[in-house]
Amino acid sequence: MYERFIARQPIFDERMKVFAYELLFRAGPENVFQPRREASSTLIVDSATLFDLQTLTGKAKAFINVDQAAILRGAPFLLPPQRIVVEILETVSPIPEVVEACADLRVAGYSLALDDFVDDRKWDPLLPYASFLKVDFRASNEIARREVVQRHRRNGLHLLAGKVETQDDMKQARSLGYGYFQGFFFCRPTMMQGRDIPGNKLTFVRLLQAVSEPEMSYSRVEELLKHDPSLVYKLLRYMNSPLVGLRVEIHGVREAIALLGEKEFRRWVSIVAIVSMASDKTPEIIRTALTRAYFCEGISPVLGMASQASDLFLMGLLSVTDALLDCPIEQVLSGIPVSQDVRTALCGGASPFRDVYETLLAYERADWQALSATVARFRSVEEQVPVCYLAAAGRAGEFML
Repeated sequence: MYERFIARQPIFDERMKVFAYELLFRAGPENVFQPRREASSTLIVDSATLFDLQTLTGKAKAFINVDQAAILRGAPFLLPPQRIVVEILETVSPIPEVVEACADLRVAGYSLALDDFVDDRKWDPLLPYASFLKVDFRASNEIARREVVQRHRRNGLHLLAGKVETQDDMKQARSLGYGYFQGFFFCRPTMMQGRDIPGNKLTFVRLLQAVSEPEMSYSRVEELLKHDPSLVYKLLRYMNSPLVGLRVEIHGVREAIALLGEKEFRRWVSIVAIVSMASDKTPEIIRTALTRAYFCEGISPVLGMASQASDLFLMGLLSVTDALLDCPIEQVLSGIPVSQDVRTALCGGASPFRDVYETLLAYERADWQALSATVARFRSVEEQVPVCYLAAAGRAGEFML
């Protein structure tokens, strides 16, 4: 079932809004779009039923990797030009036939990106047809990154910094003049020595603390919600939305607990707290938190961990709180009464929860080798990972509408 493995990675613009997602397929051991295998152009055309492109990218474009065979066979023409960017892999040779095929794609309205671009004259024949140049920030130094900007930005090409993994890399990419950014830097905290949790976010942390207590105090939750009227509004809005599916309207906290039950109420208050913490961050971090939470919960029965589904959900939700608060995760969790399983997993300790978390991270990054290694710790669940992930992405997408 290799053809069902697909990951997505966000690409941000200068305003830190998602411009596109790169879609990464596992076709056997390789992570490219290959028409001669089962994970072929036909698979991508059928994405509405197999993967649901709308679920994966929403209104954003999809960057699709293509190799030389795909270009020469005209496989990208099977996809709508307004929805995709054709990302030409660095293994492609700019022979005349490839250049002609790229020219045809541009005439047909497709945008092209040159993947892992290095400033070598051999790529000059393809430059007139490219819209994006993606530079691998892990495989290049500052001099090489700067030279690409100096030579090509004035030609109207969009410069994309790829594999931007830290906030420092992000700052450098901005300062050099890159306009698009891909990587997991947005899930990384901006660490400051000795920094406390920001005062404007303490209410949200305290709310997480209150709903994580073994014996939840309803009055304490109500008191914290009253500190910020917008929290009550958000909570009631979510609880009265189709996401919850109640047939009656909820007007207050006590009524919500009575109708939803304590377990579901705790979940929604936790979500509201995370969403509120992210007010000064890219919305993609909320989508990431929710996708992780729903994935961890959704895969729990497959792993024989159904009784721990709530804790696994919370683990996924809390996995971005260090980035939301710009504090080490150990500091964030020190004041929240989460289970030891959740604490150990998020702080890097070995445990079954950590195995679930590492499976999630491997899938997010399309690190198929690491994924196979992590799922090997469980019993024959590898084929369920993409099913659970795509379902989780769909639920998170519904929340973001």
